[in-house]
Amino acid sequence: MSAVAETSPFALFSGKPLRLIAAGVLIINGMFPALWILFTSLKTEAELTVQPITWLPHAPTLANYALAFSDQPLLLFLFNSFMVALLSTLLTLLVSVLAAYALARLNLAYRGLILSLIIAVSTFPLVTLLVPLFEIMRVLGLLNTWIALILPYTVLSLPVCTLILVSFFEGIPLDLENAAMIDGCTRLGALFTVVVPICAPGVFTAGILAFVNAWDEFLLALSFNSNPALRTLPVGIQLYQGEFAFPWPVISAALVVGIVPVAVLIVIFQERVVSGLTAGSIKG
Repeated sequence: MSAVAETSPFALFSGKPLRLIAAGVLIINGMFPALWILFTSLKTEAELTVQPITWLPHAPTLANYALAFSDQPLLLFLFNSFMVALLSTLLTLLVSVLAAYALARLNLAYRGLILSLIIAVSTFPLVTLLVPLFEIMRVLGLLNTWIALILPYTVLSLPVCTLILVSFFEGIPLDLENAAMIDGCTRLGALFTVVVPICAPGVFTAGILAFVNAWDEFLLALSFNSNPALRTLPVGIQLYQGEFAFPWPVISAALVVGIVPVAVLIVIFQERVVSGLTAGSIKG
């Protein structure tokens, strides 16, 4: 039986080979679009339209990056996106930490129903929420402000971040909080001085998701803000195209500039997650 299993035609798609194939597919799927945008940003318009298609730029040029900064206020777009994403992430983490702790530690009635509703809310398509959110912001007089984006981004990220943190908080022994409260901490103090530091991997994971979601969002940023001084990066990039022109190399250069800060932040947060996991395992 073992010899038959070893020579089975399905042996290639099981165990280590299957994992290697899956990893290769994920790497190609994740890296190819980014590399293609990078190569396009280094090409000229003439080289981009040549036949057959050239994969690598024959004469790399940085002129497209200069045009990306001169044609539109790209630095302003980056600043607006960073501030909106940062503030919405901080607010999301604050609310989701409190909500997740309540669900994980307090004996709430209908806890299962609340978690089910959180999951259900997270599945709503954003386009179905556009009109109600727009009307709310209009009535509150928040259109054309950062708050008009920060609040919806926080609400949209809360379900996923809360679910992530609930699973982390449930794995923390209750004795640690009781010991902190015996030493004089309040329940809220024990949460932020004991539970949150131990759950650093979960907190940083939730923060990464909230930040990237806010950084990449386009529909709400386009609909809630018509002030040129407050445009975020996704909305600003569309301004590079003209009525009869679509400068792909310049647009690709702007995309690369927008990708780099997020990539750097994610790398930094990933290091924090790894260190948090190691510290948590030692404390545990």
